[in-house]
Amino acid sequence: MALMKVKFDQKKRVKMAQGLWLMNWVSVLAGIIIFSLGLFLKIELRKRSDVMNNSESHFVPNSLIGMGVLSCVFNSLAGKICYDSLDPAKYTKWKPWLKPYLVICVLFNVILFLVALCCFLMRGSLESTLAHGLKNGMKYYRDTDTPGRCFMKKTIDLLQIEFKCCGNNGFRDWFEIQWISNRYLDFSSKEVKDRIKSNVDGRYLVDGVPFSCCNPNSPRPCIQYQLTNNSAHYSYDHQTEELNLWLRGCRAALLSYYGSLMNSMGIVTLLVWLLEVSITIGLRYLHTALDSVPNPEEPECESEGWLLEKSVPETWKAFLESLKKLSKGNQVEAEGADAGQAPEAG
Repeated sequence: MALMKVKFDQKKRVKMAQGLWLMNWVSVLAGIIIFSLGLFLKIELRKRSDVMNNSESHFVPNSLIGMGVLSCVFNSLAGKICYDSLDPAKYTKWKPWLKPYLVICVLFNVILFLVALCCFLMRGSLESTLAHGLKNGMKYYRDTDTPGRCFMKKTIDLLQIEFKCCGNNGFRDWFEIQWISNRYLDFSSKEVKDRIKSNVDGRYLVDGVPFSCCNPNSPRPCIQYQLTNNSAHYSYDHQTEELNLWLRGCRAALLSYYGSLMNSMGIVTLLVWLLEVSITIGLRYLHTALDSVPNPEEPECESEGWLLEKSVPETWKAFLESLKKLSKGNQVEAEGADAGQAPEAG
């Protein structure tokens, strides 16, 4: 028994074909939007690739770009099929290809749904990528004379200014690394020597931060050095005067930015997925309604369209049986090939 059977006359079939033609071209525009979103996200990730540990985070933008291109191709073809279905002579050339095409559309919808889910689930991989990337970037902040790393100071400074953040998890991260280049240290100074000797790794560590951590909204001039020394500054208490610096870490700031971006893209992709599912269902009804016309020479007669030719359990059972037959056929072919090789070997 067919599932969700609907009766169609010629007028309904024509309206459905016209409506699907329009929906397909709307979906082509939606595919262009998905492609553009993927391209935009890829560019945004490329901008800050210096503070990211690896390229795994590019899976989602690459998937969006690919699905956008496929959406444009599939929906352009579906629009052509819907347009030709108004003419019985033109429809006959598409008839043998419609079933395989609908199967491909179902697979496309499944993949599109998974890509939409990936947009919401990207945060975890991005967080670990940023944690390691920012840590390495801060480590190379002082290497302004080292080829391949001389740009890192500018990158980190612009990042902290743009996203109003400081350090990886917070401004105290700068206390744990030497971010001042040896080129600008006076090694004849007793204070510099004492600081280097007091550290096991021979690094020059200070309770200070780069200028890009300064918060311009602070009412007093920015305090960058001796942040934990209250006596070094007039009317200062480092427990309460942290408004001088950005308190949020850059990892949290970038995660918030990319998270909101990915959530928006995920919602748009889900809406496009709903449109694609509606088009696939409509194409199935149009295909079955045109195939079940009793007399093709009388287009005005009624026909029936359905979503599935059998019930869901029967359809699933038939699908499993076809898979078993396919696997058995492959085994028989393999055995036949082995039997053919044995006499030849003898």
